[in-house]
Amino acid sequence: MTESTILIVDDEPAIRDMVGITLDLAGFNAISAADALEGHVCIIDKKPDLVLLDWMLPGGSGIELARRLRRDEITTNIPIIMLSAKASEDNKVQGLNEGVDDYITKPFSPRELVARIKTVLRRVNGKQKDMVLQVFDLKLDPTSHRISIEEKPVEMGPTEFRLLNFFLLNQEKVFSRDHIQDAVWGGNVYLEERTIDVHIRRLRKALSSIDETPIDYAKLIQTVRGAGYRFSVRPS
Repeated sequence: MTESTILIVDDEPAIRDMVGITLDLAGFNAISAADALEGHVCIIDKKPDLVLLDWMLPGGSGIELARRLRRDEITTNIPIIMLSAKASEDNKVQGLNEGVDDYITKPFSPRELVARIKTVLRRVNGKQKDMVLQVFDLKLDPTSHRISIEEKPVEMGPTEFRLLNFFLLNQEKVFSRDHIQDAVWGGNVYLEERTIDVHIRRLRKALSSIDETPIDYAKLIQTVRGAGYRFSVRPS
């Protein structure tokens, strides 16, 4: 499995350091930001899998940032756990009403934090597992195992199906061949680099099989020189 990236948005360096070390030891990739503005930029640029968000922040409160993330189509589904010294029931209710996925009061134990993060990620990933994924007129239904473009069926092998599913769930992120291998084939399988490249080519060919579409779907799978691949609707 590819490690999940967790963004810590907190203005206290000691908390950022402590939480970062805790997450690294638990197998997550921890990144951090010191205020609401830096946090929002980091969310847009890095596309973290979950955000740990302090309530009281310079440059705007965590609640305001959560509200903004939920309004934006690009960030609306990113899970948020609020970290706050505000322990009253009213504060917790307000946070949950703004769309945060969980609320943890300070001080908190590192073990509880990791457990809460894993619970939220399991819940979110469980919802995504059966969700029909769509980009423009490209649809992937993981339940029926069907792919279509403009309602026309697209044929591809099981490995290419898993590759496309992985890319659609992780849009705009760059993945190395090692990360793709771990996510699609599993960490115990050895593959040569060219094997992944071959399957990427097959996937692109399958996505080009529907004639005269306004979008060239094969080009959405972009080669990032020296880094790997990403699925993006933006020009490479």
